[in-house]
Amino acid sequence: MSQAELTELARRFEEYLGDPHDPASRMPFTTVLEHDERDAFPYAFVGMLRRWGFLDYGLPAEQGGKAGNPETGFTLMRLVARRDGATAIALGLTQAAFTPVWIAGTDEQKRRQIADIHAGVGLSWGLSEAAHGSDLLNNEVVAERVPGGYRLTGEKWPIGNATYSDRMVVFARTGPRRGAGDYSILVVDKWRAEAETVRETHPVKQHGVRALDLSGLRFDGVFVPEEDRIGAEGQGLEIALKTSQTARLVILSLALSGVDTSLRTALEFAQDRVLFDRPVVEVPHTGRQLAESFAELMVADAVCLGAVRSLQASPAQVSVWSSVAKYVVPTVLEETLSRLNLVLGARVFLRTHPRFGMHQKMLRDLLVTNMADGNTVVNLRNIGHQLPSLLERALTAGPEVRAAAADRTAVLYGMDTELPVYRPHLQELSSRGLDDAVLAAPRALERLRALADEAGDKERDRLVAAADIAGELLGRLGPLRDRQARLQADLGRGYAHSAELFDLAQEYCLLHAAAACVHTYVHSHGAMAAPLPSPALLLLQLERLRKRFHPYEPYRDPDAVAEVLDLLTRLHDDNRLLSHWPIALAERTAPTEGVRCAEAR
Repeated sequence: MSQAELTELARRFEEYLGDPHDPASRMPFTTVLEHDERDAFPYAFVGMLRRWGFLDYGLPAEQGGKAGNPETGFTLMRLVARRDGATAIALGLTQAAFTPVWIAGTDEQKRRQIADIHAGVGLSWGLSEAAHGSDLLNNEVVAERVPGGYRLTGEKWPIGNATYSDRMVVFARTGPRRGAGDYSILVVDKWRAEAETVRETHPVKQHGVRALDLSGLRFDGVFVPEEDRIGAEGQGLEIALKTSQTARLVILSLALSGVDTSLRTALEFAQDRVLFDRPVVEVPHTGRQLAESFAELMVADAVCLGAVRSLQASPAQVSVWSSVAKYVVPTVLEETLSRLNLVLGARVFLRTHPRFGMHQKMLRDLLVTNMADGNTVVNLRNIGHQLPSLLERALTAGPEVRAAAADRTAVLYGMDTELPVYRPHLQELSSRGLDDAVLAAPRALERLRALADEAGDKERDRLVAAADIAGELLGRLGPLRDRQARLQADLGRGYAHSAELFDLAQEYCLLHAAAACVHTYVHSHGAMAAPLPSPALLLLQLERLRKRFHPYEPYRDPDAVAEVLDLLTRLHDDNRLLSHWPIALAERTAPTEGVRCAEAR
């Protein structure tokens, strides 16, 4: 799907959903908060969006869906999640549960599942177990071979949509041991199961996404026909890990959307709230907090741009891209929301107010993006395991390797470039030392300096400063490799599980994020719509990343902060998604008199 097609689809979808501040719209914040308060599953929202055809954008076109492009589904998910994360997850879980079928299913299996989804069937993804979490090789659900199929025994918990769904795609042990080749993927149809062989467990009350069905299934010898095994017997671990690579990227849409909604709330409040005879937004410290929050959101947006597109443009590297994004985006944006708490002050505690109540909901909901589909520890461990080869390639790769990486990054970060059709079976579990964002960073910096030479005085100075900061950050790769090598030599067998390795992995992720910001600017600057691109924004994005290493050093260009605040204000006034993508939001139809943030009592 081209950029023009995607932005037009997003515009039509937004118009269909309507202004979330308007109680008469299809997904109003007032109803979202009611669901949240009552822990009530959003049946009406899910049904409405299914009828619109939302799920088709996560199902392959060859077998009856409309997708060949995860970026489309990711974008639509953002537009749902800016209203309600619980609804977004409830929908996304059927798509996520279909992913194993997309990866390894036969054409007939894909067609059958998609036809049934069109008929209203819901899916859940049965991976986790209470005692083992991310430790998949110790999962205890067992599938015993019997004539014509398997008998499944054990319990999956906690699982999103476990009660709501009609089928669960289950990761189960089919081999005699607990090795990598002893697990398979089976589809359990609750409505074809014998009585008492499948039982739903009690729903779990959550701190965030409270309207989501989080429960489990207990299997007591339920029969699963051979035809409902996905892929070869023993292929389950590979399929599950590839599924997680995709799922951990899709769920990041909730983090981006949560901050988008909360940042708008904080901006409106700061504009309307008058203290000591002037609007709060004019207080320099408050203005800086808003600008910094926007810059961090745009760092996350750049990281997600490349990572989501890597599913199609660099599938062999998805293990790195997905883990980097899954660490950087929730980690940075949780801190962003904390900063917005300071802007909003006591209104953070107004739970049911239709504007401030959404902030406290987003504050809670965002936490799920850190934990679901592989938590921070899992993703940093994955980067840590690959760190020696990633650093070696980053520092020693020859011209041909870097040129190939540069060609791919032009697609990864070029919003107006066409992507190849999504082929999830091409994803790999290790990148073999390749990370195009880092490998192509030197060439991107050259392009950034060339753009600076073509710019006017102020823009030139800011682009040069941005290139200098990015160069400084990426210059940490050499010392990082030295520290990694010393750590490995000093700790020997204890290296792989050391706390220090996690620190090194975190640093690498931040350097990848810096590269992502530069790549987004140089490869998409012609595809953005005014008032983007912005040299001031790029500079502040990189300054925010540099602050993670030097928290008390001043900004090189303090005036850039005011320009970034103006940019945020303009995007909000223009009713645009807070993103590099030029996506128009639904027309504002809610009454404004008496309901803006300054009127709250």
